[in-house]
Parts: sequence; structure tokens; C-alpha cells
Amino acid sequence: MSESPSSHETTYSWQRFFSVFRYSRRAIQLVWTTNSPLTVALAALTLLAGVLPAAVAYVGQLIVDGVVEAIRETERTGALDPQSVWLFVGMEALLVAGVTGAQRGISLIQSLFRVQLGHRVNVLILEKAITLQLKNFEDPEFYDKLSRARREASTRPLSLVTRTFGLLQNLISLASYGTLLFQFSPLAVLILALCGLPSFIGETKFSGDAFRLFRWRSPDSRMQMYLETVLAREDSVKEVKLFQIGPLLLQRYRDIFNKLYTEDRNLAIRRDAWGYVLGLIGTAAFYGAYAWIVYVTISRQISLGEMTMYLLLFKQGQSAVSALLTAIGGMYEDNLYLSNLYEYLEQEIPAVLGNCSTGPQPEKGICFENVTFTYPGSETPALLNVSFQLLPGESLALVGENGSGKTTLVKLLARLYEPSSGSIALDGMDLKNWNSDALHRRIGVIFQDFNRYQFPVGENVGVGDVSHFNDEARWKEASAKGLAESFIQTLPEGYQTQLGGWFLGGRELSGGQWQKIALSRAFMRQEADILVLDEPTAAMDAGAEAQIFEHFRKLTQDRMTILISHRFSTVRMASKILVFHEGKILEQGTHKELMTSKGQYARLFLAQAAGYR
Repeated sequence: MSESPSSHETTYSWQRFFSVFRYSRRAIQLVWTTNSPLTVALAALTLLAGVLPAAVAYVGQLIVDGVVEAIRETERTGALDPQSVWLFVGMEALLVAGVTGAQRGISLIQSLFRVQLGHRVNVLILEKAITLQLKNFEDPEFYDKLSRARREASTRPLSLVTRTFGLLQNLISLASYGTLLFQFSPLAVLILALCGLPSFIGETKFSGDAFRLFRWRSPDSRMQMYLETVLAREDSVKEVKLFQIGPLLLQRYRDIFNKLYTEDRNLAIRRDAWGYVLGLIGTAAFYGAYAWIVYVTISRQISLGEMTMYLLLFKQGQSAVSALLTAIGGMYEDNLYLSNLYEYLEQEIPAVLGNCSTGPQPEKGICFENVTFTYPGSETPALLNVSFQLLPGESLALVGENGSGKTTLVKLLARLYEPSSGSIALDGMDLKNWNSDALHRRIGVIFQDFNRYQFPVGENVGVGDVSHFNDEARWKEASAKGLAESFIQTLPEGYQTQLGGWFLGGRELSGGQWQKIALSRAFMRQEADILVLDEPTAAMDAGAEAQIFEHFRKLTQDRMTILISHRFSTVRMASKILVFHEGKILEQGTHKELMTSKGQYARLFLAQAAGYR
């Protein structure tokens, strides 16, 4: 977890301020690659919107001076000739129309970019997610990174680029205002440039405080989202109602909100109070300049039209300075939040270690040699000095209490994790030398906590082999082997029936039916010669499970199979049984051998058998 805001230094650091802008170039590049024509159009309209307001102010001076001159000419000659004034009025109308059109165009482009860029950034986040290892998703700090990236970073790149173009627009406007105002007095230009600086420093300081607060409380925000999920998801609502924990969880949700709201409120009060005080400096500077310009007009040093122009220039220039400094402060804040996105996108991707797709000795099957593995952040090994061999055509059963290392072994075999020490070989080749895609094509795994996809039935089966995801013939063949075909045929639209309750017309299945769907996935990979069933039939009764495993054994006689089950009636079918305890292999052998040795396996088997008498 990040440090609390109070533990951070709050002293403003210029070096830190400027260093955070390193993400601006990447954000602009991201916007450019998302839609380069729109980026060019946005730049052109920004330039136009920056130049035209000064031209409007200058033409406004010509109008006022023209009116004054026309009045004098009328008093002198008695003839009214306002044609030159009408020309200037028409010119100003066209310029104002141009300003309005440029601003509308900028708004339109920003709206289009907002959708495209939000999609682009979310795709980048998801693309990164599929390249990471399982250990990343089991790391709370990684989830904080992911949460921060997804919550803010999808809008920040556009905000940063918009502010960058706004900065350029205001710089152009300020340069044109300053050029005209310089004719009045260089001191007026200096006052204009400095009057917004106090507000800028205060705003930037509070932007940094807001960002540090955001980072620090990511775990609380993630817990709040989790509580929303628990209270509003169909897969948890049964227990929420049965255990009557809804009010308790809702109160916890409120407590987190109140905590976060209190922090936001205190920051907002400090931010707005200081913003008001510092903003008064700019107001005082404006009215000081106002009085100065009025004085020199009364003393006939400048014309009435020039007075109108200079007042307008100073007022618009002050707005431009304020907008410019606000844009810089906003860019600073956007860069802080973009650091979340790029911190996530720069998460280290493990190097591709192997490129082999076949091993030199297929007859050796799977071989674990003194394999030890400890989960990141844990001090106790999940597996300790595990050694065994599984030959082609053999079946292996893993038994032991929960947490004894059975599923961890499967994760290592699938190379979702790397062993801390020891080696794992397939076909006489260390797994480190295998190409990951080639290895995964060899393995069909069904975990106890398999996914129940909100997809049609056929696609739920098809996920077992993405290369045949839409192959209906393969769906049917796999479903027949997984004993799911009989109930699928009774569904209203067969393999096209929508499953789950998230979408209209979705059908929910029983636990046993879902497990048969999951079992069918294992048979989608026809080329897979290693099949792993990690308690996928736990929701079935003992008789149904025994039937499925007997069916499974007949279909996989030429493959290597690994079964994890707490039911010994199923386990006894395996060629070899490993008994795990606290990450170690306590016993191994056939059912007959283990019963003869009268060790842990025999005691567990007899105890379970007694329960069925």
C-alpha cells in the first residue's frame, strides 16, 4: 500500500513539478496514433481560436474610433456617413463567427476523441493483462495498479492533449494580446503575465495533494467496488440473503464512502479557500490596470477606441493567463494520473525462455525432480522436494487435505508459475525450454473453480480450444465425451442457448450440468495428451462422479491423466496415487500398495468408506 498523504512531503518542488511532464509526449503520441486527421484538425482549430480573439479586439477599437469620428464628422458637416463603421461591424461579425465555429469544432473533435481514445486505452490495458503471469493477478499491489489505471487513465490522455492544445491556443492569444497591449505600456504586459501566478502555484500544489490521496486510498476504492459486486451479483446474492449479511456489507460500503468523502471534502475546502484568496490578487491587478487605462483616457493620452481595446485586451489577456496557468496545472495533474497508466503498461513481461514444441524422449512423459515452490510473499513452501514420474498412458491421482499443494502442482505443470528450485520435464525436455503456446496445446485442464461464461452453450464448450472456438461439430463431439450432450439437446436452442443470467433469455444450469460443460472443454483439445481434472465434479454425488471418471478413464487410455479428488472411490482407478501433506509427498503407489502399507492413505480410505455404510 502507498504511504498516507500525511507521511508525504508537502513542500512544493519545482524539480518534481517539471519532471512529471515526461508523460505528455507519450500522451500526444497516443492521441496521434489513435486518429491523426482529427489531431491535425484539432491543432488547426486551436491555432485559429488563439488568433481570432485579438483580431476581434482590434476591430472593436476601429469600430469605436470610427463611431467617434463619424459623430464628429456629422457635427461638422451635418451629413451622416457611417459606411466605414458598417464595414468594421461586418468584419467583427465574421471574426466572431469564426471564433464560435473554431470553438464548436474543437468541442466536436474532443467528443469524437473521447470515445475513440477511451476505447484505445482500455484495449491497451486488456492487451497488457493477457501478457502477464498468474502471479501478477494474485498480487494485491498489482490489482491496485490495475484499478488506478482503469479508473482514471482512460480519460486523462485526451484531457492532457486537450489542455496542451489549449495551452498553445492561450499562448498564441496572449502573444497577440501582449503585442497590442505593449503599445500602451510594457509594464501592463508584465502585470498581465504575473497576476495569475499565485493562483497557479496554489492550484498545482493541491493537484499534487489530490493525486497522492488518490494513490493512497486505492485499496479502499477497490474494496468498495468489491462490495458492490457482492451485493449486486447473482452468484453471491444467495449467501447474502441466507446469511443476512446485506445490511452489514452495505454499512461497510457506507463507512468507506464516508471516509473517502471526508478526505475529498477537506481537500476541496482547502483548495477552494486558497483559490479564492489567491484569486483576489488577480482581481486587484485587473482593476488597478482598469483605473490606469481610464485615467490615461481621461487625460486624453489615448482615444476612446484605444481605451476600449486595451480594457478588452487586459480582461481577455488575464483570462488567457489564468487559462494558460490552469492548463499547465491541469497538465501536471493529468501527468500524475497518466503515471498510473504507464506504470501498469510498463509492468515487466516475463521473457520468453523456450521455443521447443517437441521433446527428444516422448516415452519419459512428465518428470518432477525435487521441485520446491513458494508463492510470492509467503515464507512457507507450497511444494517441497516433490519428485515423481508419469508415463504416457498412465493416470495419476493426487489426494490430500485442502492446501496441501495439489492444485499448485498443476499450476507448475501448466507453467503458470516457475519452480523455486528443482526441475519439471516433459518428453525429456525441461519445461523452461518449451514454447508456452506449444506446451499449453498439450494440456487440457479443468479446475474446480472453472469459469461459467455468459456465452451460448457451444461457446462455453468451445473455449477449451480457441482454434476451434466456433466449430459446432467439435462442440458436439466434445460434449458427447463430456456427457453433456444429453441435457444440451433438451435446451430450447441447443448449442445456441444463452447461459447465465446477465443477458436476455439466458438459462441457468445446475451445478452438475455446469461441471459436465467444463468436462467437455477438456475434450475440445483433441491433440492434448495431458488431461488434468482438478475436482471438477465436486458438485456431483459419488455415483455420478464415479461414472464420469470411469467414462473419462476409457476415453483417455492413451493419454497422461491427472485426477484430483477427495473421493477415494474415484482415486482408486488411477495407475498411481500421490498422497500430499503440507506440500510434501507423504506416500505414493497404487491403491493396492497403499492399502497394504496401512499408512495415511489407508486410514483416510477406510474412514471415508465407513461413512457410506
